[in-house]
Amino acid sequence: MENEETGSSEIELTLTVFEARVLGALMEKEATTPDVYPLSLNSLVNACNQKNNRNPVMAVDEEQVLAALELLKDKHLITLYSGANARALKYRHKFAEIWPVEPAAQAMMCELLLRGSQTAAGLRGNCERLAAMPDLAGVEEILTDLAARPGGAMVKKLARQPGQKEGRWAALIVEGADQLESASHHVSAASPAAQAPVAVEMKLPEEAETRIAALEAEVAALRSELSALRESLGG
Repeated sequence: MENEETGSSEIELTLTVFEARVLGALMEKEATTPDVYPLSLNSLVNACNQKNNRNPVMAVDEEQVLAALELLKDKHLITLYSGANARALKYRHKFAEIWPVEPAAQAMMCELLLRGSQTAAGLRGNCERLAAMPDLAGVEEILTDLAARPGGAMVKKLARQPGQKEGRWAALIVEGADQLESASHHVSAASPAAQAPVAVEMKLPEEAETRIAALEAEVAALRSELSALRESLGG
């Protein structure tokens, strides 16, 4: 059974860097590991903290991911999933319901959410594991279309920085993404081993914290019920 919310038409939304990481991780795993998607909370935490294909590398815990999920749920960008054989609540994204785009464009947005600003050539290479990609001219065309969407630009081509051969593209749906190009460039130039995980701190309104506490209690109760059921069945 899926706990669906009413679908939303394309609207203008902005995400924090951490919300972008959670949403991007869900989008990535749907494409790369569909057999384990939707994701459990534990799997999603691991996806947010993985060191490859992430910029910056983060160090977050379950409570912080739950906080981001609650905010994304308010924006109709994620939903809970509790299938008949599921042993825990799982989460799936609703990116395409808010921003309907072709698969190649969604793959590009996913990579921009996970890695920050990138060149068109870099995006093309990084996205090939997520969806079939056109040639470089086709990638540029898709990005140009995303930058001129009637419902609001989703990306922006940044000015070429000194030492760069071409400008990089940033996701405008992420707060301040167009201002982080320089930092993103320097971090991505470092080797993965040299990148220390970034600790993330999220401060939420009291109402949101209450809702998260209730969700945690619900998850704990569900786990207890499932454990009791397995014991009664001799499992």
